[in-house]
Amino acid sequence: MDTVNIQLFTRKRYLHVLLPLFIGSIIAYLDRVNIAYAALTMNKDLGFSAEIFGMGAGIFFVGYILFEIPGAIIAEKWNPKGWLIRIMITWGIVSFFMAFITKPWHFYLLRFLLGSAEASFYPVLYASMVPRWFTPEERPKSIALMLTSLQISAIIGSPFAGFLLDISAFGLKGWQLLFISEAIPALLFGILLYFILSNNPLQVTWLTDAEKKYLSHKLSHEQTQKGQHYTVWQALKDKEVLKLALIYFLWITGFWGFNYWMPTVIKELSGWSNIAIGFLFAIPMTLSLIVMVYIGHSSSKTGEKRLHGAIPLGIAAIGLGVGVFIKNPSVNMIFVCLAAIGVFGPFGVWWSYPTTFLSGAAAAGAIGLINSSGNIGGYVGPYFIGIIKDITNSFEVSFVILSGMVLTSGIMMLTLKKKV
Repeated sequence: MDTVNIQLFTRKRYLHVLLPLFIGSIIAYLDRVNIAYAALTMNKDLGFSAEIFGMGAGIFFVGYILFEIPGAIIAEKWNPKGWLIRIMITWGIVSFFMAFITKPWHFYLLRFLLGSAEASFYPVLYASMVPRWFTPEERPKSIALMLTSLQISAIIGSPFAGFLLDISAFGLKGWQLLFISEAIPALLFGILLYFILSNNPLQVTWLTDAEKKYLSHKLSHEQTQKGQHYTVWQALKDKEVLKLALIYFLWITGFWGFNYWMPTVIKELSGWSNIAIGFLFAIPMTLSLIVMVYIGHSSSKTGEKRLHGAIPLGIAAIGLGVGVFIKNPSVNMIFVCLAAIGVFGPFGVWWSYPTTFLSGAAAAGAIGLINSSGNIGGYVGPYFIGIIKDITNSFEVSFVILSGMVLTSGIMMLTLKKKV
């Protein structure tokens, strides 16, 4: 086999594959969490209670759950790139109409449709795109780098949202401008993906024949090493997959509770302006980005996955459970940073795990199930916090419970079978 320059080969795949996925993920996360910042003024303008907002924030995941597994399997068997294009264009359209809601049922309906439109976006990335272009050893680092998009979108989007909320233009309020301005990139980039992304390494012109043979050999060897070949149904019933689904539910309940409510918690605690909150929230996002990349790099280097996931989740539990009792805004921000580091840190390692023993449609279906379980948590977390806040007029009880769920997920991660 001809010699392959691994560094050059890696840079090519980062540029032509990982970068488009990275940009798409930035846009996805912006459209998913802009509601957290819109809430700072939208709820008052529309007369929405904490429960109404929590319900609307969470119902996104109902639509996501219903269409996630079918969408992931369709993408794997049909055309992953085509499915990503469909996803981005439809969610851009729905996000645009979010600017014109006036009633709770408008809010619920469009959030449900947004979740339905975006369903299977990340499973397609994890199960259909990354495994076609990166070897098992490369995936934790590659996925971690791709998922820095989550924090980067917050670093970019938080100050931008804080700025927009305080202005009006064209007869629209700031929260309406926010939805419109963050819908347009999804529409444009969805069209652009047709020209810049490819499904199959063997068909691209930017890889040499030697590089194509090298990647094909590595991926074929992976299939041989896995041994047992699962059907989709076998994968969905596998005990390890079901355990992963439960772990992810517990973790993501805390993750989305943190992401959707923390700007409101900070504002209530500190009284800071919208734009100040937007800029300050970029600090924990930056720190969590650095830690997530380090964890992904360390896991790729050592091959260890369980501790690389469990330790950050333990840190997140401290941030969520203790920070809510700290009334000094500056000290509280330290615990916000710990929570952010912990809930974001394990993502690269986590999504490399299912493909250590599953592939093809089985991996797509299993990752869809795992992600759907997390998205149930995405519904439960924000809605639960809203209900408890209306009852107790406090965030303390709900965040302690979320802390316990995240801690349990970290402990359960230590019980996973060792995969190499």
